[in-house]
Amino acid sequence: MHVEIWSDVACPWCYVGARRFDRAVTETGLAVEVLYRSFELDPTVATGRDSPLLEEYLANKYGDALRVEAARARLSEAGTELGIDFAWRGMRRANTFDAHRLLAWALHTEGAEAQRTLKGGLLRGYFTDGVDVADPTALAEVASAAGLDRRKATALLASSEESDFVRAERAHARANGINAVPTFVVEGQWTLQGAHDTTAWVKALTHLAAELANRP
Repeated sequence: MHVEIWSDVACPWCYVGARRFDRAVTETGLAVEVLYRSFELDPTVATGRDSPLLEEYLANKYGDALRVEAARARLSEAGTELGIDFAWRGMRRANTFDAHRLLAWALHTEGAEAQRTLKGGLLRGYFTDGVDVADPTALAEVASAAGLDRRKATALLASSEESDFVRAERAHARANGINAVPTFVVEGQWTLQGAHDTTAWVKALTHLAAELANRP
């Protein structure tokens, strides 16, 4: 089964959704190939010291600090269940364009499994370890920890390689009505949006596997 996951490195529900999906795949025992697709929640976010504190950014975006706090509480609860330690304090909103370039490079040079490992490292780095996923040096370090060549990753990040690919994926998402993440596209036909719980995913994957098996 082929699944494309549209998500962002700086999206907490993408982290939760990916963990729940992975658990469901393990429970079903299905052979699933996962490709991560580029989706930037906010391509206009500044980098480095100019990037806003996440708490301030969300409060300004939604105009309701209590709403942000409630969402954060739900995420922290979900994270505890999944072994994710969200380190909210001091977290900054990150520009993820270069992170997506790195993920595209990993896919194109090393394959889907290497990209999947890198994605997990980037999510963990941003949400737990305080990694600046807009910083080329930090990104190369995460790539190295994921088993990729640090020198090649550094060269990639110093170039404009994969930029057109990331922009094309951004346009593809917009053209196909993908405007929120995580969004899962199964076999290019079935679209499921949101961080569904593991039980729901087990049911969905089992049903879709049966649909595929019954095709002539």
